[in-house]
Amino acid sequence: MNTERSRVYIVDDHPLVREWLAALIDQQSDLEVCGEADDIAAARTGIADAKPDIAIVDLSLKSGSGIELIKHVRDAAPQTQIVVLSMHDEKLYAERVLRAGARAYIMKRETAKCVVTGIRKVLRGDIYLSDEMTEAFASRFADGRPPTGGSLVEQLSDRELEVFQMLGQGIETREVSNMLGLSIKSVQAYCARIKVKLRLANAAELLREAVRWQEERARYVSQ
Repeated sequence: MNTERSRVYIVDDHPLVREWLAALIDQQSDLEVCGEADDIAAARTGIADAKPDIAIVDLSLKSGSGIELIKHVRDAAPQTQIVVLSMHDEKLYAERVLRAGARAYIMKRETAKCVVTGIRKVLRGDIYLSDEMTEAFASRFADGRPPTGGSLVEQLSDRELEVFQMLGQGIETREVSNMLGLSIKSVQAYCARIKVKLRLANAAELLREAVRWQEERARYVSQ
């Protein structure tokens, strides 16, 4: 009888979330936690050393973007499959993380059973999304619509969306630069492209729209 357990690495900057996930996973007869990290640098090193079967990754990390981490793991450790566990709206992020290389998107408000089911489906080689997102994808492709959504924000690139989100959280441009490891000029260039795509006239309009959008996301999560 094969008793080998699949190895899971947890990346989340909230200690309570990591503790909950570790307890949940170690309770399973077929899964075990092989490491944890709370930022991107530690996650890159830890995943390279541990060589897990699965990494559970949050999108909002204190040192940068979970999407950028997913892309790195896809290229540097292709044997490690990615499950995203996030508070962010799956309608905006699910497709992005799949394009980046993840195999599942689970919102943190889902049940523990959903998390375990998602991990096991990915280990079997499947993709795991909520029923709502699976139906939305199927309907869109059946209708011949393009993979991206229709809202202006959905047209932002991954990095543009990340900068937009951070501005909405009240993070100043210089701090955005430091957190993302980008130059000030690069962040300003992203802001300029965001203004064009969102049809905003100036920096003040960009900031107002970013705050409004962030508040709208927060209301969605709290529902």
